[in-house]
Amino acid sequence: MRIVVQKLPYKPVRQQRVEIVERKGLGHPDYIADNLCEAVSKALCREYMRIFGTILHHNVDKGLVVGGRAKPEFGGGTVEEPIKIIVAGRATSEVTKEDEITKIPVYEIALDAMRDSLKKTFRFLDVDKHVELEAMVRPGSADLVQIFELSREIPLANDTSFGVSYAPLTETERLVLETERFLNSPKLKSELPEVGEDVKVMGVRTGNEVSLTIAAAIVSHLTKDLNHYLSVKEEIKKRVEDLASKITDMEVRVNVNTADKPDKGIIYLTVTGTSAEHGDDGNTGRGNRVNGLITPCRPMSLEATAGKNPVSHVGKIYNVLAKKIADRAYSEVKGIEEIYIKMLTQIGHPINDPLIVDVGVISEKGVSIRSIQQDIRGVIAEELSKIKDITSFILSGEATLF
Repeated sequence: MRIVVQKLPYKPVRQQRVEIVERKGLGHPDYIADNLCEAVSKALCREYMRIFGTILHHNVDKGLVVGGRAKPEFGGGTVEEPIKIIVAGRATSEVTKEDEITKIPVYEIALDAMRDSLKKTFRFLDVDKHVELEAMVRPGSADLVQIFELSREIPLANDTSFGVSYAPLTETERLVLETERFLNSPKLKSELPEVGEDVKVMGVRTGNEVSLTIAAAIVSHLTKDLNHYLSVKEEIKKRVEDLASKITDMEVRVNVNTADKPDKGIIYLTVTGTSAEHGDDGNTGRGNRVNGLITPCRPMSLEATAGKNPVSHVGKIYNVLAKKIADRAYSEVKGIEEIYIKMLTQIGHPINDPLIVDVGVISEKGVSIRSIQQDIRGVIAEELSKIKDITSFILSGEATLF
């Protein structure tokens, strides 16, 4: 294994003049696509484990949300054409043992997982009326004896891919992340139920000033008139400003639903709480990275983590592992201001033996890279030795994937 630790020749992001950060929230069409692909993968994993005691091959990482057509109106509204959601991929649907074939109802498992995930996410989306679900999961087969022989060993990478992450988050990044989580928190929903699940937050910092642009879908049947709508917008603004004051001392300007033109009847009103109800589409992998953010000022992988096999697909495992390594190295190795981890392997190689781990470090003043590189290498080696634990870390829900 080759580990390269190098000093990065630029300022930390927080010291740079401009920083841009985005988060797509729970009800955004891209988040929906990610969420449903991952829900299908986890459901398949549970069923494989229940029947066979091990996770069989599958990748269900292609999702598409096709927006419907709705007619929201104050105090009511209707969905006139349903949202279409497709999850596609491959999954083992039958296993042979001594000429006996066990079939796995992959299609039914996938549909049930998609339905359950939507019900848990949305308060006002009627899954039976407002959504059409399709699981285009092509079947595959496997031999049980070969599966168990392989499961005793370190899995081999089933793709040539890489993972990327970094630590720590800047104040701007934390502000964007916590703003969306706050607006989709149970507490906020109980106090301001008009705020739908489709919340997107875009933050830009220029110097010591931050501008937050929030797109928040407002639920029509809970909003009686325009004045009510405008009061909800103002309440969102005030509450986010209060949240921001607890996260940062920088000046923060908050703008909500800036496309509104009330005098022309243009406002962000929805029946179900998501823009997917009326023409906004989504794809797996177009949303947040493994730290929950989209960060154009940082290195990022464009690989979708959602729906990939959590045992051998390095496009998933390495992104999660890179984040664990970055977080742990930053917290344990003194003298690091920023650390970036990039991990690459080739298809067919053991997943604990990457082709290269590229570590970029911005160290604190007076700290040399040579003085800390062995400690960083130690963190990497230890985490790679426990790489099979990543599977349970993902399946338990502890790992952030998007």
